[in-house]
Amino acid sequence: MLRYTNLSTIQKDLLNGTTTCVELVEHYLSNINKAKDLNVYIEVYEKEAREKASALDEKIKAGTDQPGRLFGMVISIKDVLCYEGHEVTGGSKILTGFKSLYSATAIERLLAEDVIIIGRVNCDEFAMGSANENSYYGPTKNALGENKVPGGSSGASAVSVQTDTCLASLGSDTGGSVRQPAAFCGLIGMKPSYGRISRYGLLAYASSFDQIGTLTNSVEDAAILLEIMAGADAFDSTVSQQPVKTYSALKTESKKRKIVYFKNTVESDQLDATIQSATLDYIENLKAEGHEVTALDFKWLDYLIPAYYVLTTAEASSNLSRYDGVRFGHRSAETTSLSETYQKSRTEGFGDEVKRRIMLGTFVLSSGYYDAYYTKAQKVRRMISDYIQKVFESHDFIVMPVTPDVAWNIGENDTDPIKTYLADVYTVLANMAGIPAISFPLGVKGGMPFGIQLMSPAFKECQLLNFVFNTSK
Repeated sequence: MLRYTNLSTIQKDLLNGTTTCVELVEHYLSNINKAKDLNVYIEVYEKEAREKASALDEKIKAGTDQPGRLFGMVISIKDVLCYEGHEVTGGSKILTGFKSLYSATAIERLLAEDVIIIGRVNCDEFAMGSANENSYYGPTKNALGENKVPGGSSGASAVSVQTDTCLASLGSDTGGSVRQPAAFCGLIGMKPSYGRISRYGLLAYASSFDQIGTLTNSVEDAAILLEIMAGADAFDSTVSQQPVKTYSALKTESKKRKIVYFKNTVESDQLDATIQSATLDYIENLKAEGHEVTALDFKWLDYLIPAYYVLTTAEASSNLSRYDGVRFGHRSAETTSLSETYQKSRTEGFGDEVKRRIMLGTFVLSSGYYDAYYTKAQKVRRMISDYIQKVFESHDFIVMPVTPDVAWNIGENDTDPIKTYLADVYTVLANMAGIPAISFPLGVKGGMPFGIQLMSPAFKECQLLNFVFNTSK
């Protein structure tokens, strides 16, 4: 079977009889088996995927019931999304064997449109990582380079699409966890505005940053997935009440836009020379197409990573307190008291990176340090958000690299976690400001892909998707 890269082609072939949903699922299952050494899937829903495909084929053949808008789309889901009756562990030992009692709102909305979920995929433990190396299940490998990381924390989501084991994948993006893997794996990574998609059923890392995102081969598929998942939800008080636009109605347009880039991000010595050259070429191409491109200095750049990690670890410290070995998940067998149950269960259940972030978050929230770190970081976040809003008063988009370099070797940064944290320098801005951002392929260095990203004002996903649809071809 030929590789499909967008849903519209699949649906056309399903309706004209060129292929069937069963054949599609068998093709993807075969590819999952071929890619086992990459450690992508934690669990494959083989039986139910076949059953759903067969039922869809019958529905299409009968012609009496209109299939859902996503018929023919086979997806994987990151192991942080609840799916009723299925295990969800957040890539952690502490939730081993836990089955969800309900489905995430995003999952329910996709299933209602006849999506087929083929399995859950690996991720950094509780989405804490930039390389998919921090999982209880072991690291996932990038299919494009021997022993290369796929990015994180949605690295396996990216590889599942990269290796054609599904058409698209759901991930989560707290500080770049969808966009960075997309760049490392040559895909489209979409992070919507904060609150655009309900977080109900998403295992929390940092609640004021987390957002469900997508990894796809095409802008069109990113758009329709967003359109279906987005919108108000009574189960999430932070979700936006703004009406959902028809994101999937992408069209060719010639409107000229005002775009800004920050000189100290593009001209930085920390940015790889090949990526820098390609980014500058992209900017010149925008100018050649008639768009107005302005260069500014972003004076808050050096504060982005420190403020981000202070805030996210603080929220993680609070969110992960629920995993105590009492109510659900792993419980230590060698305890004699309640306090020992808490201590030993969490010691045995959490990995090193999660422990590191919990301890850091607890420290910055502690008496005597709260104002010095957490309060100050919140002020920095507000100043950054206000500055970005001001930039958007006179500009439509911000253009920025996605990563300082291409994918590194697995284990390369084990002794220096700070180096891995700094890989997020270009992606955390969108999460700090709560704005949408999309990463798409830009070039290749030494056989490994890299990308570029565009950001727009909050809830302007329609114009963002449309612009990328027209300029990334």
